[in-house]
Amino acid sequence: MLEEGQKAPDFTVATDQDEQIALSSLQGKTVVLYFYPKDDTPGCTKEACGFRDLNADFAAAGATILGVSPDSVASHQKFRDKFNLDFPLLADAEKEIAQLYGVWKEKNMYGRKYMGVERTTFVIDSQGVIRNVFPKVKVAQHPEAVLEAVRAL
Repeated sequence: MLEEGQKAPDFTVATDQDEQIALSSLQGKTVVLYFYPKDDTPGCTKEACGFRDLNADFAAAGATILGVSPDSVASHQKFRDKFNLDFPLLADAEKEIAQLYGVWKEKNMYGRKYMGVERTTFVIDSQGVIRNVFPKVKVAQHPEAVLEAVRAL
């Protein structure tokens, strides 16, 4: 997994609007890049809605929120519309971004091993440097903790 102080790897990927976005296009802004396992599941919905509810505060602090999961553009569109999400969801269907950031990992549930996204958030400063890493995120109060980190930059 990437660490604080490292340069954030650039990528270009489709958003829920089916438009391409490059991380480098956001140079000069703080970026909250949060990885989550799957659209419209309980934990992922709670996390997304938490970021949605604080999005105006993030914007006031100069930060852009980007959610990333392996789901498709169509899945992201449904998730966005169902919960009125007001920030881009990135469709990492090939898991390239998750692998670049080191969050595509072997997981274990009920004794079954499988590969999946480890819920992780990166705060990237205006120069493209990772300033905070929140690994193995517990959803409760997470958006608030990330907002505090953004405000501290």
